[in-house]
Amino acid sequence: MILELDCGNSFIKWRVISIDAAQRIAAGVVNDDAGLFEALSAVPDLQVEHCRMVSVRSDAETEQLVARLRASLGVEAVCAQSASQVGAVRNGYADFQRLGLDRWLAVLGAYHLGQRACLVVDLGTAVTADFISADGAHLGGFICPGLPLMRDQLSTHTRRIRYDRQVALAALQELDPGRSTAEAVERGCVLMLRGFVAEQLAQATARFPDGFEVFLTGGDADLVRDVVPGAQVVADLVFVGLAIACPLN
Repeated sequence: MILELDCGNSFIKWRVISIDAAQRIAAGVVNDDAGLFEALSAVPDLQVEHCRMVSVRSDAETEQLVARLRASLGVEAVCAQSASQVGAVRNGYADFQRLGLDRWLAVLGAYHLGQRACLVVDLGTAVTADFISADGAHLGGFICPGLPLMRDQLSTHTRRIRYDRQVALAALQELDPGRSTAEAVERGCVLMLRGFVAEQLAQATARFPDGFEVFLTGGDADLVRDVVPGAQVVADLVFVGLAIACPLN
């Protein structure tokens, strides 16, 4: 079995796949290392032979998790690293090491799946958009706050904006003008996301007149999928790129 980990700023996304990568055996999202090992302990007949991971955490936090994986599972985790080029895909940053690893892997995964020009939009804590030319050149991208950050900033800096998660979810059942603060905030933030995605689509249309693929990933992808008809929603896009960046052989 192969254990794959995506250690983000807010959560750890994990999955266990068969050694030939043909079957997903188990998967989940946890808040921290303790939650990860608790979840793994519940996987029947878990026998991890390989582990690969991407981490945007600090070096110390990443090393601590690698050590715990070694001690608990007897496996040496291979960590994805920045690169100026992998296969046909060329990193578009002037300093390639400054491109976030999660973005880089999503770019690798998208180009592998699309095999032509691509727009990749990841809608998580932050929202990122990246453009890849038909010959694999990463042309750069954009970063803006995601829905959680926008919501948190409003609640932090505006004293009267307070409501719980269930109220927020209820507010997103439609996008009419809000008749409560929760509805106004939640729907306003979603409309900002949708506007951002629509602008990325317009830029991609101008940049790639011969056509392109659109890939959406991240926890809030479903909130914007109708803005981009024909887009592919790939929840595990980072893991697709991780397998390319960290092959087993």
